[in-house]
Amino acid sequence: MRKRETDAAGLEILHLGDMFRLLATAAIGRVGFMADDEVAVLPVRFLVDGQDVVFRTYVGSKLSKIEVGHYACFEVDSYDAATGTGWSVVVRGLVEKESEAACTRLDAPGVESWGGTAQERLWMRIRPTSITGRRRASPDAED
Repeated sequence: MRKRETDAAGLEILHLGDMFRLLATAAIGRVGFMADDEVAVLPVRFLVDGQDVVFRTYVGSKLSKIEVGHYACFEVDSYDAATGTGWSVVVRGLVEKESEAACTRLDAPGVESWGGTAQERLWMRIRPTSITGRRRASPDAED
């Protein structure tokens, strides 16, 4: 069994494949971005599309105001209070708004926006410039 690399706090540094596996297990993530001269962090339902994070919102929402070509941060995590174990994955990258053709393709899995679907939908994409992940595993966990 190999010893996993840890950071200065003793948290296990996750490998890229592990981070994508964990991303796929989460239903809700959080997007951090600048809007109206303030930092906003909002929950979203999301998909992993290749190595990008995509989420659905609607035209006119605060999320739709993320400027194309600007950086955003996306985070998902899980924590078990009983065992004190958990993990976190953070994706930082540039934001794009999807074309109508891409929106149609992404609509197929049936992901609804956090706020509902009453208005014109819009898919946003975060193209990662960095992905980091940490885990606090049980001391007796085996790989």
